[in-house]
Amino acid sequence: MALEQFHPIIRRWFLGRFRGPTEPQQFGWPRIHNGEHTLIAAPTGSGKTLTAFLAAIDRLFQESEQGELPEEIRVVYISPLRALSNDMHRNLEVPLAEISALAAAEGLNVPPIRVGLRTGDTPQRERARLIKHPPHILVTTPESLYLLLTSVRGRERLASVETVIVDEIHALVRDKRGSHLALSLERLDALCGRPVQRIGLSATQRPMERIAAFLVGGDEATIAAWNRDHETRSASLSSREGQAPREGEAPAEPLMRQHQLPPVSATTNRLVAIVDVGHQRQLDPNWVPSACTSNGPRSTPASAS
Repeated sequence: MALEQFHPIIRRWFLGRFRGPTEPQQFGWPRIHNGEHTLIAAPTGSGKTLTAFLAAIDRLFQESEQGELPEEIRVVYISPLRALSNDMHRNLEVPLAEISALAAAEGLNVPPIRVGLRTGDTPQRERARLIKHPPHILVTTPESLYLLLTSVRGRERLASVETVIVDEIHALVRDKRGSHLALSLERLDALCGRPVQRIGLSATQRPMERIAAFLVGGDEATIAAWNRDHETRSASLSSREGQAPREGEAPAEPLMRQHQLPPVSATTNRLVAIVDVGHQRQLDPNWVPSACTSNGPRSTPASAS
């Protein structure tokens, strides 16, 4: 059901790689597609990183197909680990190339989605190129994001950002780097003139409401109460599922699971939908014989942890 929201090319690519969505993807994609701030808490190997990226890639792909994707930064991926940022940059190139090949095989003329890397190790020439020809997806670190926000050209390029993905967010909550990043995210909102959608990726640590509050700069108690309220509603629906409606009562809606919360506009408040998957489920590595089509290239899949 979650895949129905994706472009047919993106959906075909995914199903050519995996049997189906994992729980973080099943419950996270509707929230992300709805523009909500979302925190995905799941163990390594459960697909949470792909959850965030594929939703962003789908939106960019659809705009590119329609000829409406300008040369500007739309997604910023932030990792506290420089090595992880380097790996993520490389890992994104593979699925993007495969998706482009699949689109071309279908006769679609879709300009490619470009990825750029900016960390402390990025050479000056490459930094200048990123400013002159900004990528659609920027992979960076908290410190490099801060430096971009302090430069005139950097701010110009970041003004078009719509989505921020913060990976390993649980590692940032407890120290000064996290406080520094929180300020940078608020500066980014002010620069863009609107709240940027924030997607946090976290290990299954507690309390999740504290990490969620850190992600959006909201109130922990309010976020906890909001999520509890809708979990209670889901339990009520579950107890009545399959029963006939009472006299004068409308039929019950289909069962919502705890993670399927009512829409929360990311542009009007600081609530965040928590997708908390406390057990591990590996993505199925059952690759099809070729990457995209019968004539497509073969390659290693992107890391989906």
